[in-house]
Amino acid sequence: MSMQRETAETVALQALGWLAGNEDLWPVFLGATGASEADLRARAAEADLLGAVLDFVMMDDTWVVAFCDAQGHGYDVPMRARAALPGGQEMHWT
Repeated sequence: MSMQRETAETVALQALGWLAGNEDLWPVFLGATGASEADLRARAAEADLLGAVLDFVMMDDTWVVAFCDAQGHGYDVPMRARAALPGGQEMHWT
């Protein structure tokens, strides 16, 4: 079941907000992206950043569960949202 891009962007923005509110993960995310908080605020609506947010959250099942539980989403929602954003259909073998 595919997700509309607008819905996927909303899920990714929720994930960004969830990360920003997580004092343990936020610095890890900033370090992984190399972006400052100002950069993230300025680029929050860009599809490539939103995809990166979802890619980061999906790196660890416990993060997926925590985010989904906090937002009331099913555990497949981040994956479906990522697939609806540009680059989400590409296979990554690394």
